[in-house]
Amino acid sequence: MKICVTASSGSLDAQVDPRFGRCQYFLIVDSDTMDFEAMPNMSANTMGGAGIQAAQAVANKGVKVVITGNVGPNAIQTLSAAGIKVITGDFGIVKEVIKMYKSGQLKETSGATVGEHFGMGMGQGRRGGGF
Repeated sequence: MKICVTASSGSLDAQVDPRFGRCQYFLIVDSDTMDFEAMPNMSANTMGGAGIQAAQAVANKGVKVVITGNVGPNAIQTLSAAGIKVITGDFGIVKEVIKMYKSGQLKETSGATVGEHFGMGMGQGRRGGGF
């Protein structure tokens, strides 16, 4: 089964990135063989719609499960519509998190864990008022 883990770099030894739509990499891992593809997140720096674009990119890879730290409302809706299970609240090393999932220690998330525009940083994508 294909599992996608958000990661800070393109390695199974990378830290899980706490952001879904704005993570640095998606690691697409075959849970049986641990073979993987490191896919840079092309939507990480977009002004808007990062969660939806990221979810579509992951769905196009045939992923069945996403493991991440947090997921926003648009991303969870898009992933759910594609039939992809979402696991949130995870941190640590990618390969260890996959082992935890395979052993049944991680549970599916039913909704968004953060609001829209999480992970954009202060002021990005927003206009200052009254300056």
